[in-house]
Parts: sequence; C-alpha cells; structure tokens
Amino acid sequence: MDHPQSKHSSAKHPAHEQPSLITGLVGTAKNMFALLISRIELAALEFSEIGSHVVKLLLVFSLGILALLFALAFWSGLIVVLAWDSLGWKILLILATLFTLVAIAMAMYVRSILGQGRIGLPQTMSELRKDRDALL
Repeated sequence: MDHPQSKHSSAKHPAHEQPSLITGLVGTAKNMFALLISRIELAALEFSEIGSHVVKLLLVFSLGILALLFALAFWSGLIVVLAWDSLGWKILLILATLFTLVAIAMAMYVRSILGQGRIGLPQTMSELRKDRDALL
C-alpha cells in the first residue's frame, strides 16, 4: 500500500534528502578555500604587527648605538687621560676588556628580544597547527 503523498514528497525534493558526492566535495572545497583565505588574512595582520615591532626595534637599537658610541668615546678619552700616568698602556687593556663585556651583554639582550617570539607569527602558526591536526 503505497501512499500517494509519500511518493509525491520524495519525488519533489530528492536532492535535499540525499546529497550527492559532488555536492559534498564542492561544499568541502568551499570551506577549505574560506579557511585558506582566513589564514592568509591572519598572516597579513601579523606581518603588519611584525613590521611595526621590527621598525621600533631597529630605531631604538640604532639610537642606542649612536648614544653609546658618543658616550664611550668621551668617557674613554677622559679615563685614558686621567689614568695614563699611573697605569700607562694597561688602562687601554682594561677599557678593551670592559667594552668587550658590554658588547657581549648587548648581543645577549638582542637575542632575548628575538627569542620572545614576537617575530615568529605565533597566532598564525598555532592556527595552522590546529588545521593540520583537524585534517589529519
């Protein structure tokens, strides 16, 4: 006993009841494309933030080096003039050792700034790892 109403409703909307493989693949492709666009937008946003951090870092670093060079030149000259009578050439060795230690300390500071991860796209990389894990 077939009901005419059930035949009529199944003939009316067959595509809505059973989506085809092509429809599913097209939907998946659309979602993957939207996800890719989203990730590209996030990366672009982080690149702009990185650019501002790099510019600030370079500006502060260059001004610091300039001020340091002037200070070192004048203080070194003063120390050499004042200590030459008592220490002679040894004052030059002391100053060279001191400047070497300062240069090492500055290099370690710059390395620590770079190690904080502000330049490594942390949010984009995190989202890409989540996407990879979801796809696998």
